[in-house]
Amino acid sequence: MKSGFVSFVGRPNAGKSTLLNRLVGTKLAIVSDKPQTTRNRILGVRNYDNAQVVFLDTPGIHRPLHRMNVRMVDAAVDTMREVDVLGLVVDVTEPPGKGDRFVLNLLKDVSAPVFLILNKIDLIKKVRLLPIIQQYSELGTFAEIVPVSAATGDNVDRLERAILERLPEGEPLYPPDFLTDQPERFFAAEIVREKVLQFTHAEIPFSSAVVIDRFEEPDDSGKLLRIYCTILVDRESHKPIVVGRGGEMIKRIGTAAREDLERFFDTRVFLDLHVRVKSEWREDERVLDEMGLK
Repeated sequence: MKSGFVSFVGRPNAGKSTLLNRLVGTKLAIVSDKPQTTRNRILGVRNYDNAQVVFLDTPGIHRPLHRMNVRMVDAAVDTMREVDVLGLVVDVTEPPGKGDRFVLNLLKDVSAPVFLILNKIDLIKKVRLLPIIQQYSELGTFAEIVPVSAATGDNVDRLERAILERLPEGEPLYPPDFLTDQPERFFAAEIVREKVLQFTHAEIPFSSAVVIDRFEEPDDSGKLLRIYCTILVDRESHKPIVVGRGGEMIKRIGTAAREDLERFFDTRVFLDLHVRVKSEWREDERVLDEMGLK
């Protein structure tokens, strides 16, 4: 029997969350085309015939401009010291830059084997892959180099085999039916935030957050889950954009979020959304604690 921790690190928008979802077989991490979508460390457990793997999705490593971003980057860097395999996920559609070199420099003191995971290979021509591998081979030393497409699943089975080979022997770390350590409130907030990311643009995706005010489980008499949320924005000018003309945008966000929440929790959901302006919330320690950013 083998068991161990595998962390995915890298720059924002490299596809770490999509890869986590693919490997655990369910959507634990929200995804969008906006950078810095993932703000928390997300744990997902996958059981194999003779192994249990604890996968960790982490926020993209970037230059932090706010206290929130400092916590995000710290969450990613902290996982490097406590895992059995480290997967550096890079986007092959983007050439290596200063950000990639910064992450590679952080990996120099890591004791765990480092896998270079070349993601999004479905978006480039195959002839480009070998030069990309050569580029990264000159920038760092890797235990494995695995090209994959997290979106399509191409070559992910090879990545899984390589991970299982490197895991230490050991008993399962979690019960067989354990999936994640994040509470239900976290996933409810993330599902709503995913819709904010999907339907808004410019600064709003980066300067907004979702906080759960109340989370009422269904009682014995019914199957209605009641969730009350606040969407935080940090400027007065952002609130009317999120609300929309005649409440059109907030209704759009709420309808799409409720549909996903009902699928996720497998029950009917009543969702109440409000928008509140809180300037500089990204520097507010209490708000960041509420969001689970430790």
